[in-house]
Amino acid sequence: MEYSIQYVSEMLGIPIQKLRRWDEQGVLVASRTDGGHRRYSRELIDRLTAPGFNANNDKTNKELATIRKSLAEKRRVIQLLLESENRYRDLVETSHDLIWTTDAQGRFTYLNNAAHDIFGLAPKDLIGRCFFDFEAGVSHISNRRFLALLKRHSEIKNYVSHLVTAKGADRWIGINARVVLDDNGAEFGIRGTARDITEQHLATQRIEHLALHDALTDLPNRHSLQRRIEEALQLGGVGALLFLDVDHFKYVNDNFGHRMGDQLIVGVGSVLRDMMRGLTGELFRLGGDEFAIHLPAALRKEAIDVAEQALDAVRHYRFQAGDHKAISNLTASAGIALYPFHGNDVLALLSNVDIAMYQAKDLGRNRHVLFGQDSDSLRSTHKRIHWAKTLRDALDEDRLILFYQPVVRLKDQRHMHHEILARIRDEDGRYLLPGNFVELAESLGMIQEIDLRVIEKLLAFMRDNDQLGKKLRYFVNLSRVSISDPRWIKRFLALLRGSGVSPSQLVFEITETAAMSEIDVTLTFIRQLKNMGCRFALDDFGAGFSSFYYLKRFEVDYLKIDGSFIRDLATDEGSRIFVKALNDVARGLDKQVIAEWVETPEVLKLLTEMGAQFGQGYLFHRPALLEPRIDPGMASSASAA
Repeated sequence: MEYSIQYVSEMLGIPIQKLRRWDEQGVLVASRTDGGHRRYSRELIDRLTAPGFNANNDKTNKELATIRKSLAEKRRVIQLLLESENRYRDLVETSHDLIWTTDAQGRFTYLNNAAHDIFGLAPKDLIGRCFFDFEAGVSHISNRRFLALLKRHSEIKNYVSHLVTAKGADRWIGINARVVLDDNGAEFGIRGTARDITEQHLATQRIEHLALHDALTDLPNRHSLQRRIEEALQLGGVGALLFLDVDHFKYVNDNFGHRMGDQLIVGVGSVLRDMMRGLTGELFRLGGDEFAIHLPAALRKEAIDVAEQALDAVRHYRFQAGDHKAISNLTASAGIALYPFHGNDVLALLSNVDIAMYQAKDLGRNRHVLFGQDSDSLRSTHKRIHWAKTLRDALDEDRLILFYQPVVRLKDQRHMHHEILARIRDEDGRYLLPGNFVELAESLGMIQEIDLRVIEKLLAFMRDNDQLGKKLRYFVNLSRVSISDPRWIKRFLALLRGSGVSPSQLVFEITETAAMSEIDVTLTFIRQLKNMGCRFALDDFGAGFSSFYYLKRFEVDYLKIDGSFIRDLATDEGSRIFVKALNDVARGLDKQVIAEWVETPEVLKLLTEMGAQFGQGYLFHRPALLEPRIDPGMASSASAA
């Protein structure tokens, strides 16, 4: 009454292995003998194999047709499932991501081959273990957090965990996980994926480190300091903040180069770091030659003690500038502010400690100052900070405005040249004169940028307004600070060479005082510019009598007589004698004279009689805005500023 599996295989043309699977899957069920052998109903098999099948003959054949149809459908479905399973298994086993399952207790029940890269062990050696057997920390905080999140949300994405492989290597992995429930809704296990994100994690850490640390010294930077101060102020405690600035750092940069300057900063940072090892506080580099020390919970005495230690550490530092002699007289200036007494918000505290540091500079350097202890110096420092901000804002907002004043030929009062004058337009639309800000700009190290900006604007004006190649010359004042700065000179020369403007149209003015303060520097600069074709004028000539001795050495084309002699020319005989002598000397040296501050016809007449060639002053034209176009022969009645 029954057929063996071998016989059914031959009759149906189906492999024995597939018949066994069908039996297990309920497609074509077999009975079992006591010995466990499969046996199939003879009647069923005969029906399946009977020839001349016709579904319309009778009821039996209808049943048989139904069985055959069901069998064919099941075969198709099973084949699709088998193909899908094979594809899934291939994908899982070849995936670079770890694919895993665990039981309800989190113990691995399956892992693909990526387990070896993550844990350093084969999948079979990990069955029964869990992720957090490899956790870097011993407290299993990460494990508890992971399970708590999974229990709360039933799913976790991109959970980062720090593991140590079986070989001791650090790994950061990102885990995705989901809880698996059984038919009764109880937790059956967990399954998910994991990926090695070590490279990305370390790169992110490096980026974060760079964002919060100085690249040169690897000390925490200004942004880090602001974070620390914000945190300290939010906690409501007390503490101290110190700003430390290396004195005369520009000397090292200018004389030994920026590479040596960087080495000096690294050295100073190192000695300050060594000093801080025994203290409760943190050292920061704010940029340039400026450092900061944050002392949480410190009061006045402790802050002053630390400042003195820091200044002493800098004084005892010996810096070897390459093959040059070691710099042994290095000093610094320090400002101290206490919080919340000198500022209960970050901006106020940083501003006040900066003020204290500048007070130390103004008082002679190589010292520390506690904010607010010297009212006169405090006012002076406030003024410096105010102007530093005013000048910086004016440059950033393009509020540096060019004016001009004609240089007039005295014999016919024809406008021959123009002197360019810089003004700063304030927020109310008023113009600030150079006398208000030039000296401060020099002391603040901003005059170089102002000088360069004036030249850039003038060159752009000349190009844009058809002034190239004209006989008209433009006189431009330069600061002694600028012409003694090699980096500034390099930028200045590059700007001139790339401008397309003929150097012969430019006359650069240097004051007599500036020329005499650094004679060799002045001579070198004048020689460089004259070799290019530029001309030079010695401004405020006569203010220093020592200049007569050096006048032959200065290869200048114009002497501009100081206005204090010209203003009183009609009423003061001494001024007349002096100006006459200057004209005679200039004529003997083949230099042209320009008289400043010519304001009356009487003065004009006297200058003409003395042989002066040119003049400037309100008699001819007041300073006016540099308009889009300037006619060299314009009438003296042009609009005044």
